[in-house]
Amino acid sequence: MNMRVAIESLSPSNPIAGTEREDRIDYLFSPQLAASYNKSQHAMWLRLNPSPRPCFNLDLLQDLHDYTSLLDESKANIITSTEILPIEYTVLASSTPGVFNLGGDLHLFTHLIENKNRSALTLYGKACIDVLFRNYRGYDLPITTISLVQGECLGGGFEAALSSDVIVAEEQSRFGFPEILFNLFPGMGAYSFLSRRCGQKLTDEIISSGKIYTAQEMFDLGIIDRVVETGLGERAIIELISSRRRSHNGLTGLSSARRRTHRLEYQELFDIVETWVDCALRLTSRDLKLMQRLVNRQNDIPVIKAA
Repeated sequence: MNMRVAIESLSPSNPIAGTEREDRIDYLFSPQLAASYNKSQHAMWLRLNPSPRPCFNLDLLQDLHDYTSLLDESKANIITSTEILPIEYTVLASSTPGVFNLGGDLHLFTHLIENKNRSALTLYGKACIDVLFRNYRGYDLPITTISLVQGECLGGGFEAALSSDVIVAEEQSRFGFPEILFNLFPGMGAYSFLSRRCGQKLTDEIISSGKIYTAQEMFDLGIIDRVVETGLGERAIIELISSRRRSHNGLTGLSSARRRTHRLEYQELFDIVETWVDCALRLTSRDLKLMQRLVNRQNDIPVIKAA
């Protein structure tokens, strides 16, 4: 398979039609990605189900591109044959038991690095930040973005969670950036998103240590917003949405003010992607062997096969 061609094929596709039910509208982008709009919550729930490994592979990035395009084009409204329904919240979650997401496609990375394929690595990074920047910006709509973490949230998975306005995690969840273990750093938004939550010093410590943190530790550091008991994540999100219903307009305005104060430009993310590519191409065979160990760990995580 020509990896460069595969990455360059990432382009908009036709918006996918929703299947309307009594209290929701379902969108199936592929076996790896499904969304469901809950009418009573005014919330779009997105579920990741990557295969064969719980990471951001090329096909999943294409699906996420289509999803973000759907939200962009919606103007925060879903129009059915009988009504106009507002989108006030988006929730990013996972269908893989015990895993939110383990991050970048390390199997692909090793292939591209061994072949010195700078352009393909850059295009992969760009595909990632294209999705995360839109989520970070709240699609430039009056939408609150939420990440629901119910398990391992590492590398690019942590970057994805950090791109949301609110992070809710179940107590068994773990967070971290293991890239330093194979002599690299997370290059798709980690530093930009994390430093705006907790400052430069703590960001440097978290990324350079490779330490894996519990959900409670992340909460105590002020990086995630709420920790709940295992199995109560969905209920916590529903309660959160309900509690914010009357003040939704003011809170989305507050989020916009925060983004303006801690302004993040797309060019910042892209410049860091290019730095990440430079570092990746300097990795040694020993570094790549360590990366392969993490690939093997990703392979050990069972995934749910779509019906």
